[in-house]
Amino acid sequence: MELRLLSESDKDQALLAHRELAAEQFDFLFSYDDGLDWVEYLEKVEDTRQGRNLPAEHVPATFLIAEVDGDLVGRISIRHSLNPFLRTVGGHIGYAVRPQFSKRGYAQQILKLALVEAKQLGIDQVLLTCDSDNYASKATIENNGGVLEAPRAADSATTVKLRYWIDT
Repeated sequence: MELRLLSESDKDQALLAHRELAAEQFDFLFSYDDGLDWVEYLEKVEDTRQGRNLPAEHVPATFLIAEVDGDLVGRISIRHSLNPFLRTVGGHIGYAVRPQFSKRGYAQQILKLALVEAKQLGIDQVLLTCDSDNYASKATIENNGGVLEAPRAADSATTVKLRYWIDT
């Protein structure tokens, strides 16, 4: 598995992955708007990585795709710092695996590689969060050394977020 920056040649697979996960109410592509020119989107992703032209509520973030044997299997977003929202709900790292590649251990591998990337970005300890009923994500985080802090109510009374810390 390789984690790498998104490129022009990834367009078809990335847009397909985005549509697949949209059906599950989840974004594959970071801040993608339908109809946006692909090259413009790549520039937007690079601007986000460099901290340029960000909306006030956003932080710099590195978006990487996970590739196995030419297949785009997943993605990771590493936020370089935490704002109040990310400190409560989102954490430093968000990841996704395409449905047809789930249950193969890819999420665990993606997170393991992302922790190395986070260390290179100067993040010594990462916060990861997941819904308390997301058992797959909970296992992924715990299998990468996540230490549970304390559950917190999220944006609704029915959602509880688990907060984990991992030293990089």
